[in-house]
Amino acid sequence: MLSINEIMKILPHRYPMLLVDRIIEVEEGKKIVGIKNVSANEQFFQGHFPGAPVMPGVLIVEAMAQCCAVLFLRDIEDRDRKLFLFGGIDKARFRRPVVPGDQLRLECEVLASRRNTVKMRGVATVDGAVAAEAEMLSVMTERPQ
Repeated sequence: MLSINEIMKILPHRYPMLLVDRIIEVEEGKKIVGIKNVSANEQFFQGHFPGAPVMPGVLIVEAMAQCCAVLFLRDIEDRDRKLFLFGGIDKARFRRPVVPGDQLRLECEVLASRRNTVKMRGVATVDGAVAAEAEMLSVMTERPQ
């Protein structure tokens, strides 16, 4: 549904922090599904862990949050003047390691939404097995000039 080039028009993130490669499903204001292809070339694998590469759990949560940001920023006209920041992370659980060659499916659904805040539940799976899950609170703010 959205390619990497379209995602880059919505999100301010760039390498090495852009952690969503494709959006495959959007249910307006309710749900989004994205894909992150985990490559052996990822910068974080150099130190996490040499000889036994594992994607840091915090980056899996960040990938889910970036999907959430796409859902809410894609229809905002002045999105280049906005930032979508973490307000909190609850109930984070990490169920299995994510390693080079895995494809993360990032499914996020809206739990509650207000004017500038949204609470979402994200689940990251690899081949149908849950790798990580969390509830995320995000806040939309003005980008500093």
